[in-house]
Amino acid sequence: MADINHMVEQHIMKYESHLKHMDELLERARKGAGEVPEHAEVSEALKELAGEREKLVSHIEELRLKPLEDWQEQEIELAGPMGIWDAVAQQLEKLVEKIER
Repeated sequence: MADINHMVEQHIMKYESHLKHMDELLERARKGAGEVPEHAEVSEALKELAGEREKLVSHIEELRLKPLEDWQEQEIELAGPMGIWDAVAQQLEKLVEKIER
């Protein structure tokens, strides 16, 4: 279970890092938006991108709230046979830990 917790934390940290970078870029774009001749077009594009950013924030929040079982199931689907192997290995590890206590 610790492995999947670690994996979940890594995914969330990666997404948060991307979000931070996006925020930095949005701030730079906002600062420079008034200096370009296409100010109206740039402002509209920034509004759309800010909306997309909000979708990403919602996605990150959903990931934080997702039960570990759902994470494991999603990873299995994405990883194919290796995902199945990992899931079975994790279940065996849990079983062995339980038996050896």
